[in-house]
Amino acid sequence: MADFDVGDPRTRTKETTPYITRIEAAPITKEEIMKISRTVTAASAIAIVAAFAATELVRAAADQVAFPEDFARGVAYMSIDRAGPKAISEYYTSREAIEAAKKGTPLPNGTVITAVNFAAQVDAQGNPVKDANGRFIKTATVRGYRVMAKRAGWGSEYPEAKRNGEWEYQVFRADKTPDPTADLNSCFNCHKPQASNDYVFSFDKLKLAVR
Repeated sequence: MADFDVGDPRTRTKETTPYITRIEAAPITKEEIMKISRTVTAASAIAIVAAFAATELVRAAADQVAFPEDFARGVAYMSIDRAGPKAISEYYTSREAIEAAKKGTPLPNGTVITAVNFAAQVDAQGNPVKDANGRFIKTATVRGYRVMAKRAGWGSEYPEAKRNGEWEYQVFRADKTPDPTADLNSCFNCHKPQASNDYVFSFDKLKLAVR
């Protein structure tokens, strides 16, 4: 602390004030600005390229997932009403997958889980019509399909932070062709925490399904 006197020397009082330290910033040169700019630009470019490469890798792998033409021969084990899109998602899989889930074991290679998205019936105000149980009433209009399929060896090209075991994902439009706008990366990110359930959110529902 610094001391200084105030007023008449005979009656002066002592006061204190904190030191004030001034730090002068060194001026940055044009060359340094350009160097920083190039570094940031290069880092951004690397990140963009990496993200693009990851997306293309997932997209290429998804092409292995063919549309499951025979999904309806399996078991419809779950139905979800979706208020936002005013739709109903019905989930189908094989009896073998259900048997495995009931035993608490991973689903077998060859398993396909298909979610069929139906448009819900709506009233004059555009609100979904509900049945006596409070569930949406589906129409015959299919809006699209979401598919996850498991095959031996699939997923080996992914880093461990992304890989979902041997599962791959694909989204199909109503005409059964792949939807090129679907964000398949989000499928991996969403299912990753479900590793203990073989990456399947509805694993417990499979256990309860009627064979």
